[in-house]
Amino acid sequence: MSKRIELKPETISRIIEMAWEDRTPFTAIEMQFGLSEKDVIALMRREMKPSSFKMWRKRVSGRKTKHIRQRDFLVGRFKSTNQK
Repeated sequence: MSKRIELKPETISRIIEMAWEDRTPFTAIEMQFGLSEKDVIALMRREMKPSSFKMWRKRVSGRKTKHIRQRDFLVGRFKSTNQK
């Protein structure tokens, strides 16, 4: 990760959960935890098995819902109760 931030295991778990969710954009993770998309990718690579990481990267690459600027909707999106 570009800026080395010490994260608690439960925080890492929540970031991974948010990264797997289809409708949670990377900007939401950045706002809540201060990690850019690049930092999230590095965290996922470090914390996951290689096969799981590859599956996740294939899933999120080019996915409009993970990038707020590419979304065609803003109102009515799902917001997790764990999200600030």
